[in-house]
Amino acid sequence: MTAPEPLSAHLVLASRFENIEVAERALHDLCATAGCDGDQLYWVVTALREAMANAVRHGNRLQPELKVHVDLSIDSRAVTIRIDDEGEGFDPSQIPDPTVAENLLRPNGRGIFYMQQFMNRVQFSRSPGGGTSVLMVKLLQPTTRSSENEEPNPRSR
Repeated sequence: MTAPEPLSAHLVLASRFENIEVAERALHDLCATAGCDGDQLYWVVTALREAMANAVRHGNRLQPELKVHVDLSIDSRAVTIRIDDEGEGFDPSQIPDPTVAENLLRPNGRGIFYMQQFMNRVQFSRSPGGGTSVLMVKLLQPTTRSSENEEPNPRSR
């Protein structure tokens, strides 16, 4: 028996915060069809929201005429999310570490940190158009009926 084809979606959205919910809905629908749920769904949706917010705010600088490109792919092993903005791009290594004492009370700067904690792989690069591209992968844990009655393992993120 061969593995089913990956489920995928490509979205091109105006650079507006309310469009984060459009991308989130598409991810929810793909995950539901693929059988990805519970904790795994929570982590990938949270990472998507953070990456989308970064693309809108920092990448496209809140300019709604610029677009955010979202590619979603789910198969039995992984959820893959790629988000590209059309802005000037940024260097993620210049973002201050939010875990350092002087940054703990800053009201922003945690999105990339969260994405790196929730996903198995987070990779930044320049988009072909000059903006920033982020590729995130979450390896899926197989679910079984016997594990449904157990407490969630926070280390399984």
